[in-house]
Amino acid sequence: MSPKWRKSTRSSQGTSEQCVEVARLSEGIGVRDSKNPDGPNLVVSRDAFKAFTAALKK
Repeated sequence: MSPKWRKSTRSSQGTSEQCVEVARLSEGIGVRDSKNPDGPNLVVSRDAFKAFTAALKK
């Protein structure tokens, strides 16, 4: 089963040219460039991603 990549609903606001997509993967959270879905992606742990998104909300 391939991962379900999601883009933020806010990416349609303003300039949508600079977006990333995220997906739950068996090894953590995948992050990729929405303009290049076949390109490389970054995988981070779930804890690291949770900390990252919490810091963005501050």
